[in-house]
Amino acid sequence: MHVPAPFHRRATRAACALGAALIFAGALSSVPATADTVPTAETTVSRTALTAAELTSGIATAAVPSSAFAAPTDAAPPVHELEGTLTLQGPALSGGFIALKDPYGYGTLDAVKRLPDVSIELVQNDGVVIPAARGLRITDSTAWNMAIGLGRAWQEEGDGGMTRAALPFSLIERNANCVHNGLMTFLFSDTSVSQLRYQITSETCEYFQFDLWGQQAVTLTHGQVADASGIRSRAAEELADRLPTRPITQLASDHPGSGIDVSAFGSGITPSALSGYGFVYEGINYVGTCPTRQGDHPYCSEVLLPSYSTAKSAFGTLALLHLAQKYSPAIAEELIQDHVPEAAGDAAWNGVTIRNALDMATGNYNSAGYEVDEAGAVMNDFFLAEDYSGKTTAALSFPRKSAPGTQWVYHTSDTYLAVQAMDSVLEGYEGADADIFEMLRDEVLIPAGVGPDALSTLRTENSPTGAPFGGYGMFWTTDAIAKVAELFGPLGGAVDGEQLLHPGLLDAAMQRDVSDRGLDVPGESSLHYNMSVWAKDFSSADDPSFVEAFTVPFMSGFGGITVALMPNGSTYYVFSDGNEFVWNPAVTQSHRLASMTSDPEPDPDPDPDPDPTPDECSAGGVVGNGDFETGAAAPWSATSTVIDSRSYLEPARNGSWKAWLNGFGWANTDTLSQTFTVPTECADATLTFWLRVTTAERRAVAYDSLALTVVDDTGASIAEREWSNLDAQDYSAVAVPLTGIAGQTVTITFTGSEDYSLQTSFVIDDVTLE
Repeated sequence: MHVPAPFHRRATRAACALGAALIFAGALSSVPATADTVPTAETTVSRTALTAAELTSGIATAAVPSSAFAAPTDAAPPVHELEGTLTLQGPALSGGFIALKDPYGYGTLDAVKRLPDVSIELVQNDGVVIPAARGLRITDSTAWNMAIGLGRAWQEEGDGGMTRAALPFSLIERNANCVHNGLMTFLFSDTSVSQLRYQITSETCEYFQFDLWGQQAVTLTHGQVADASGIRSRAAEELADRLPTRPITQLASDHPGSGIDVSAFGSGITPSALSGYGFVYEGINYVGTCPTRQGDHPYCSEVLLPSYSTAKSAFGTLALLHLAQKYSPAIAEELIQDHVPEAAGDAAWNGVTIRNALDMATGNYNSAGYEVDEAGAVMNDFFLAEDYSGKTTAALSFPRKSAPGTQWVYHTSDTYLAVQAMDSVLEGYEGADADIFEMLRDEVLIPAGVGPDALSTLRTENSPTGAPFGGYGMFWTTDAIAKVAELFGPLGGAVDGEQLLHPGLLDAAMQRDVSDRGLDVPGESSLHYNMSVWAKDFSSADDPSFVEAFTVPFMSGFGGITVALMPNGSTYYVFSDGNEFVWNPAVTQSHRLASMTSDPEPDPDPDPDPDPTPDECSAGGVVGNGDFETGAAAPWSATSTVIDSRSYLEPARNGSWKAWLNGFGWANTDTLSQTFTVPTECADATLTFWLRVTTAERRAVAYDSLALTVVDDTGASIAEREWSNLDAQDYSAVAVPLTGIAGQTVTITFTGSEDYSLQTSFVIDDVTLE
């Protein structure tokens, strides 16, 4: 699959979001959920859980269905405006804790069973509640750090005139990468706030799983939040820039000739261990559900997922490839001893390069057995150490057993050392204030469209200024991991025409350089490891349909995380915590898409005359620039951004250019019109064009529409047609008969209208009058 460099979801349209009213709905709930539409009218809501009375003076006796934290479809837009600081302080007034898996006894600690004291600055934009600070939030808790996601605000008649707000949040284990996902909700007005109800009923954590619920008093201080307008604008731009999502069940109907079996995705994983999964193909993020122990998470697109060792690829590899592109590929051969002072003079680290460390081939280890060291005492000391000195001492304590670059032995600490060395290299180029993760964030992740929830990392001393862990400690959303995978794969390390990653080293990491496949994994004949990226060989022994052998690079994470980067540019990702690494079935389904063939596109009006004599009513004779290939609107009049050449999401039928109306996911109107005089020879004519309709709407209601009007110079109607999100289709020919128009001046106008949520795109190409 060829994918052009600009993969952002209509970057020009994201810019148009600045200052626009941001409507939440489908932009946040990117997979089917219990309630994911924006409220439209205040009607009686039949609520049985978390009623106003319960939030005002009730007690939390048990976890409730996750859907209770979602806006019902018959709720109304918020009446009150939330801008200020919500403060959580002190233990819950009521609540409970049940340890489901706790071999180390963490659940006996009081700090584990309560939320951290935290103040959260919030800004509201219509139905969206936006935390001013996104991503990892360092707290004073001895147990937890925290993250707050984008939330919702709405009105229910039963709430006594107060506005109801809900936010997804995550508790993040201090000095560890486990993420426990929760929901919180409260009522507020201009002068008061109810108690806050919260619960945690899901996580991605192999060794510590629990349910936690509670209700506690909070304070809400209304007041101006610094840069509130910028916070709103950046959130709008972020949502517009997310990859379009569809339920993974729709993959089969989108590609009916492939024979794809969508039940293969997520298979082999114990349902109770699953946090989320998806499949990215041709720019669409096909997403599965995000289960909790109380039903599907209502804000699936906001669920925070831990990186674990996928950070080795997304941090270690990406940082090296960007340094190599920015400065020199020779940086890969810089010595650890020259850049990590604690390694200087230690004979065990003589000759060990950054590349050796990323290859897990330092030559320093206790056991060469498959991940024996990773589960040993030295690595236990490394993981438990919170300070830089303790982590570095443990990382350097393995003895020399073989020559660097010759023996693969998996150590998370090796990636940590490589990252510290790269940080030193960067400081040499850019000064003492340079930071390797900030470089990665600002120069790679943000340009790739990764959102703010995934732009932080764990560091030593539990401090935002500590040394980044490198080998783990990052966080993902489904959109973020999809974009990182796209950068590795179909984008070839380039964004908007700028090469961010060194092509040669990227080819090696992605197994595209037959002369550099990295090291074989001992005891695993089909596995390789190259610059912190795993790879697995597939052949007909895995599936008879694999006629030719191929290799799939992949990222892997503790407990059950896989991000497989298929040769056809697709990606399968799955996050779970039951120590199940099953993804071969997804490779088979991806291969079916890669092998799929399609019939040639039929001509809508085949002409048996091989050499016809063109008349004045043929394409280009009357309708000017009907194929839009001039790259400009004229002689059309069009709303800004309608004439478009970005083929990644909405391809042209022919050539590179087409007219793309709407596709924002919030209330807007686009127009495309042209006025021309019909020759007298054209007594009867047919207006013909090709129309493509794609939509994220999921209900059988016509929310978004495209209208065609043809009028004469007096404004009298000659023809009218209309389509909606219910007419989703690939390019199909449309023929509109026009009679009695000879010699007249005629105006054709396309008007596309979207409501406040869930995008629909109307794409037009090859307009002719015949």
